[in-house]
Amino acid sequence: MKHAELVTFGGSGMDRAAEIRGNGALLDEARVSPMSTTILLWRGKLLISGKNRDHLVKVAMDHSALKDAGVPPILLGRDDEGYCFAHNLTHWTPEEIDDAAFDSFLDKSEQHHPAFPADHLFCELRGIMINLSARDAELAATAKALFNWHKTHKFCAMCGAPSDMTMAGWQRSCVACGGQHFPRTDPVVIMLITHGNKVLIGRSPGWPEGMYSLLAGFVEPGETLEAAVRREVFEEAGIRVGHVDYLASQPWAFPSSLMFGCSGKALNDDITIDPHEIEDAVWVSREEIMQSFAGTHPFIKPAREGAIAHFILRNWLADRLD
Repeated sequence: MKHAELVTFGGSGMDRAAEIRGNGALLDEARVSPMSTTILLWRGKLLISGKNRDHLVKVAMDHSALKDAGVPPILLGRDDEGYCFAHNLTHWTPEEIDDAAFDSFLDKSEQHHPAFPADHLFCELRGIMINLSARDAELAATAKALFNWHKTHKFCAMCGAPSDMTMAGWQRSCVACGGQHFPRTDPVVIMLITHGNKVLIGRSPGWPEGMYSLLAGFVEPGETLEAAVRREVFEEAGIRVGHVDYLASQPWAFPSSLMFGCSGKALNDDITIDPHEIEDAVWVSREEIMQSFAGTHPFIKPAREGAIAHFILRNWLADRLD
């Protein structure tokens, strides 16, 4: 395994059991097997346990909380112990909901379902992703992305009729016209753009004070990753980019992206930002990035731990990008 595969949400080698998704008999057996378990989501949050919020809760397929599930379960995969599913508890409403927290950049509120012990709480994945094991992180990200896709793609894109969840949650099918639709993943490039000892970082409007990250943008139709890197960096910061290399990828279920980490050599260093794209962009040295990671930089906070930007910058500092 490449070092690059150790990025958060990658590297667990999960067996997704794709060959049984369309086998009704085997799926029925898996759903009632005492060896099968399921993870639980509510409004995109995962049920997590432990003082450090470091354990993805898995329950039996006949757990009482599943009465609150509003849609069929999704088959995530299997391991040596059995199959793992995911249920979305759409029919449950907590007694108290902090609506302001749901609209914040990072929702830190936690919700407790009465069927579970006090330390079992629904948590926003972004806030606890670095606490989870590689397998738990992959299960959580997969389930979150899939349920979000089902929530936003309830109707057939070909004829407009309601579509149904099929293939154990990995497809939507339209009875009206026969259309078949598959989970969407949006390719995004995120770039380590360097000029000598400096790296280019920027921030978007609305980000928390001091938060900077690597520049990023969606790949457009008919475009290579390399071309997307060059276009996005020029559009956002007015920097021309020469040679581009691929570094690593990360599934990013916020809501449905696959981040392609790339490196690129800047051909100029005079920044001209597009205020419609970003709020600010600056060149910073290795030493300044080290300061930000240490929490001592005067205005730049470290990239969010767990995000691929943090992974790339930390490995750039350590000179171990492969």
